[in-house]
Amino acid sequence: MSYLLGVVLFALAILISVSLHEAGHLLTAKAFGMKVTKFFVGFGPTVWSFKKGETEYGLKGIPLGGFCKIVGMTPQDDDVEPGDESRVMWRYPVWKRTIVMAAGSITHFALALITIWILAVSAGLPNPDFPTTDVQARQEPAVIQLSPCVVPENAVRACTPADAASPAAQAQLRNGDRITSVNGTPIGSYGDLLTTLRGLKPGETAKIEYVRDGQPGSTSTVLAQTLRPPLDNPSGTAAPVAALGVGLRPSTPTRVTYGPVGAFGATADFTGQLAVGTVQALQRIPQKIPALWTALTGGERDVDTPISVVGASRLGGEAVQNNAWLVFFMLFISLNFFIGVFNLLPLLPVDGGHIAIAWFERARSWIYARIGRADPGRVDYLKLMPFTYVVILIGGAFTLLTIAADVVNPITLFSR
Repeated sequence: MSYLLGVVLFALAILISVSLHEAGHLLTAKAFGMKVTKFFVGFGPTVWSFKKGETEYGLKGIPLGGFCKIVGMTPQDDDVEPGDESRVMWRYPVWKRTIVMAAGSITHFALALITIWILAVSAGLPNPDFPTTDVQARQEPAVIQLSPCVVPENAVRACTPADAASPAAQAQLRNGDRITSVNGTPIGSYGDLLTTLRGLKPGETAKIEYVRDGQPGSTSTVLAQTLRPPLDNPSGTAAPVAALGVGLRPSTPTRVTYGPVGAFGATADFTGQLAVGTVQALQRIPQKIPALWTALTGGERDVDTPISVVGASRLGGEAVQNNAWLVFFMLFISLNFFIGVFNLLPLLPVDGGHIAIAWFERARSWIYARIGRADPGRVDYLKLMPFTYVVILIGGAFTLLTIAADVVNPITLFSR
C-alpha cells in the first residue's frame, strides 16, 4: 500500500510541476499583454473548464502534462481574430518572447532550488567530503560495515538464505569496528585492508585485530571466496580472491545540514553539481539506447540508463515504501532540473527551439541591416516542419522505449 501511495504521490508531483511550467508561460505572456486563450492541465477530452476573461481554464481527461495556448506564437498561426493582430506573440520584442518561452524551464529550476534549500536546512544535502570514488574510499580508516554474507559471484545483490554467513559475521565482528591488523600486517586504511586481503587465499585463516569502542580486541576466521577484478583495474577480468565480508563505513557523514543563510551557498554548490550531471546525462543518452533495448529484451537493466515518468514514479514508490523520503525528494529535484534543461535545447517543438529561432531572426536582421540589405523577415515555420516531425518521431520512439523498459525491467534502488 505504501508503494502505491509513493507512486501516486510522485506522479502527482510531476503533474503539478508540469502544470506550473505552463503557468509560467501563462503569467509572463499575460504580463506582457499577449493573448492567451487556453490553459489546461492534462490532454484529451475536457473534464471540466471555466472561462475568465479571454482565457479558458480547465482539466483534461489524460493527466499527462498540460498546455497553454498563446495566440500567434509563429507568423503562420491562423487563429488570430480581428483586432488581436497587435497582441500576437511573434510581434513582441525578442527579449519578451524569450522570457515567456523560458518561463517554463525557469519554473522547473525554481522548484528544484526551493526543494534543495528546504532539504539543506532540514534533512541535509550530500556531504561534499564524503568519499565517492575508489581512491577516496581507500584513504578512509578501515572502519567496517558488516555484510551478512559473501556473494560468490562478481555482482551486487542481496544475500539469500542459500548464502553462507560471512567470515566477518562468523568472527563476531560488528559494524563500526576499526581493523588495525590482519595476520600481523598493520592496517592503516581501508585500502590497506583490501590490499592485505588480496594477498591471502580463500580458505586461509586470518587473525584480525581491531578496536571497538576504544578497546582493542582480536579474533580469527576462515576467509571466503568471491570474484573480483584487480584493485588497480576495476574493468579487468574478475578472478577468485579471498573475502572477509565487510564494506567501508566512512568516517564522514553522508549528509550535512545548514543554517538558513548557509543553505544558500550549499544550494548553489549542489545546483552546480546537478547542472554538470544533467548535461553529462544528456550526452550519454545516445550510447544508452542499446542498453535500454537489452533491458527490454531480457538482459540486465543498467542503472545508468534513462527512465521515463513511469520509471521515476516507480522509484518514488520504492522510496516511500522504504521510508526513504530524501531519495523521493532528490528524484523530484533531479527530474525537474532535467526537464528544465531539456526544454531549453534549441530544437523544435520544445521551448528552446522557439527561443533559438527568435534570436536567429534578430541576429539575421541585424546583419542584413549592416550590409545594406532588406530585412528577410520572419522564419517560415512551415519549412521547418519536416525537421520538427523527425524530432517528434525520435523523441516519441525514445519515450516509448524508456516506458517499455520501465514496465518490463525497471530500475530498483532497494533490494527486494
